[in-house]
Amino acid sequence: MKREIMTTGDGSKTIHMPDLNEQYHSKHGALQEALHVFIEMGMKPMLESHKDSSKLNISEFGFGTGLNAMHTAQFPTEVQINYTGIEAFPVTAEELEAMNYGELLNDPDLFQQLHNTEWENWSPITNDFHLLKHQSKFEYLQGSGDQDLIYFDAFGPRTQPELWTVDIFKICYSMLKTGGFLTTYCAQGQARRNMIAAGFEVERLPGPPGKREMLRAVKVGR
Repeated sequence: MKREIMTTGDGSKTIHMPDLNEQYHSKHGALQEALHVFIEMGMKPMLESHKDSSKLNISEFGFGTGLNAMHTAQFPTEVQINYTGIEAFPVTAEELEAMNYGELLNDPDLFQQLHNTEWENWSPITNDFHLLKHQSKFEYLQGSGDQDLIYFDAFGPRTQPELWTVDIFKICYSMLKTGGFLTTYCAQGQARRNMIAAGFEVERLPGPPGKREMLRAVKVGR
C-alpha cells in the first residue's frame, strides 16, 4: 500500500495512505492533536488524581511514529513513567527519518533514542521515563489490571473497524486498574457504544483542532 509523507496544519509531518484516505495523525496538526488528546485529556488529569503515586503505567495502542511517547517523556513530572508502546507494524527507518518531531520539540536526541531502543526490552530513556516497545496485534494482548492509562491511537473505525470492537475494548478494560482510563481522538457513536458494552463509563470531551469532540473512557469499580 502506498505511503506518503505529508505536512500537517501545525508544520509537523505525518504518514499519509492515499488509498485509504487515512493518516497517522490529524492533518490539522500532528503535534497539537497528540498533545491535546493524550497529554491534556489523559496524562495530566491522571497525574492530578494520583498525586501520591510514585509511578504511572501507560500503554499506547498504536505506537506508530512515537510522537505520543515523545510528548509523554518530555512532560515535567517527578513520577516514574513506565510506558508500553504496542505496534503490530512498526514504521520504517526511512519514514522515521522524515518525521520532524525532534526538531519541532527541541530534542532530536530523545526522538532517536525512542526509536533506537530494542523491541521487547524495557529501556530507561530518561531517569523517569522507561519504555517497552511491544510488537503485537491488539487482539493478542492480555489483561494485567496494572495500567493507569491507555492511549488508544489506532487507525480510525472507518478504515479499521476491527480495532474498535467490544472485544478489543474488553481487553483494554482488563488491562486497566480501577479508576484508570482510556483516551482517544475518536468520537464515533458506535465506538462509544462498544466501550460502554465493554464496561466503561464514557464521556465526550472537546476535541483537538479540526475535531469537535473526543472520548475518554473510565474503568469504574463495580
